[in-house]
Amino acid sequence: MAPVLSSTPTPFEANAAIAPSCHYTVALPQPANHLFEVSLTIQGWSLDVLDLKFPVWTPGSYLVREYVRHLQGFTALDAKGQPLPWHKVSKNHWQVITQDNSTITVQYKIFANELTVRTNHLDITHGYFNPAAMFFRVPAYESEKIALTIIPPSTWHISTPLPAATSQPNTFIAANFDELVDSPFEIGTHTLYDFEVLGKPHQFAIWGEGNLNIEQLLADTTKIIETEAAIFDGLPYDRYLFLLHLSANAYGGLEHKSACSLIYSRFGLQSEDGYQKFMSLVAHEFFHLWNVKRIRPKGLEVFDYDQENYTDSLWFCEGTTSFYDLVIPLRAGIYDAKCYLNKVSEAITQLQTIPGRKVQPVSESSFDAWIKLYRPDANSRNAQVSYYLKGELVSFLLDLLIRAQHQNRRSLDDVMRQLWQQFGQPEVGFTRDHLKAIFESVAEIDLTNFWASYIDGTAELPFDEILAPFGLILKAEVSSPVPYLGLTAKTEHGTAVIKFVEAGSPAEQAGIEPGDELLAIAHFRVSADQLNDRLQHYQARETVTITVFHQDMLRECAVTLDEPLPNRWTLQPVAQPTAAQQELLQGWLGIDFSG
Repeated sequence: MAPVLSSTPTPFEANAAIAPSCHYTVALPQPANHLFEVSLTIQGWSLDVLDLKFPVWTPGSYLVREYVRHLQGFTALDAKGQPLPWHKVSKNHWQVITQDNSTITVQYKIFANELTVRTNHLDITHGYFNPAAMFFRVPAYESEKIALTIIPPSTWHISTPLPAATSQPNTFIAANFDELVDSPFEIGTHTLYDFEVLGKPHQFAIWGEGNLNIEQLLADTTKIIETEAAIFDGLPYDRYLFLLHLSANAYGGLEHKSACSLIYSRFGLQSEDGYQKFMSLVAHEFFHLWNVKRIRPKGLEVFDYDQENYTDSLWFCEGTTSFYDLVIPLRAGIYDAKCYLNKVSEAITQLQTIPGRKVQPVSESSFDAWIKLYRPDANSRNAQVSYYLKGELVSFLLDLLIRAQHQNRRSLDDVMRQLWQQFGQPEVGFTRDHLKAIFESVAEIDLTNFWASYIDGTAELPFDEILAPFGLILKAEVSSPVPYLGLTAKTEHGTAVIKFVEAGSPAEQAGIEPGDELLAIAHFRVSADQLNDRLQHYQARETVTITVFHQDMLRECAVTLDEPLPNRWTLQPVAQPTAAQQELLQGWLGIDFSG
């Protein structure tokens, strides 16, 4: 930082005897213009320079999103409403010259027209904001209390996990900046549904219309809460808020300590599969209130809102949570064991069809989340793997390793409980060595080779080896006899655009590239949705001519097709399970394939 007055200490350097008070006000005078009007009043300021820094990311979503790009109309005023000089030090850092004023008011507007759980949205129906995308922090004073007053339209109400102030209407108090960032707001005419679980109040705040069966939702959410609480012996909050946005075609969630934000397709809840997917989303975000919100890796123990916060353990924070988001609905009785195995099979299929699993270790995927996972390109599937997906399946295998070693008397639940007791309850960050040591203490086996091969390495996951004690095998299948070409295409503006070319595939070897426009096979026109049907007319090892436009130049490529590749993997019982296998499977899933 380059201070304006080199002889004057800034809050980075000073430690004032009495901390200033901070009070935010958020007004929504014209929701149709998508502008939140924000003011920050600071009283008791004693320094000549006021530093203000805007977060570049939000915990739970590991991408620098540059929230400040939506800020406009910044002004700074003294107690009499007179302008104070200010300037920008960097993209998210302002300095205000306070000129001996102890009361400073900063005003600005935030454009909000992005409906996701990570951003802000304001229109004539509601206002939603993620505080990381809305508020400045005052460096060196992040640990102080912050008041926040909302000025909504007269018919709108407010939902947030923050506690309300007793003396001021529509005012809420955050214990510190971290708690403020961790407290989303929904402001509007949304519907509220209260329910109680394990003696504690819970609430759904639902914006949007859809085909939701609220009675079923509350009953199944109650089961999920009870099932997860049983793992950790209770609930670590006084009350919990589910914010749900029903939208046209969206999916996502963001965890908070006493709340979660969810977004889902308004008509996606009608089918059995769509409803089960939604309940897995609920289970995922709720499980995060332990795993990552309180059980955190060292790299996320203290948040730095100015830059990336690195950890190689997101495979555990997100992947293990993804493992549980399938397990919890099973235990809660929302679906049965065979449905669960089908969902695990779908996850395995997804992993096995990603070439990048052979290139990027899941620990590296965790570390590189900031530059890769949320920024996919045409080569992403060739070069990277999701720490959600592979982390889920690594956790699945570790759970089975522990179960087989201890005849189902121990499981991944015991790992979570130890982490909760040692790191979650005191909120002390764990290291990768801590994590491995706890897995080993629960399993009572050396996991050094497992870690090296499957977490820090790219070896194929040993499904059959670890499934064998449970009488299951993983079967690879070819669902249709289509020769292997190695590209995918999508119709865009009436043309078939090649979106992905697999590394080492016949298509790549022939010089076909992502971005090429697919025109013809064997000189006959072909569309994106006709591609597989047309390829069925050819045999492996046959050479065909594929015509494309490459950078507007016509190109004919001679492609030698290869043998069809498996495109589906399913978990299936062995033909004749032993008594020991039947016993382990029964103890794990409560099912018996022997008959």
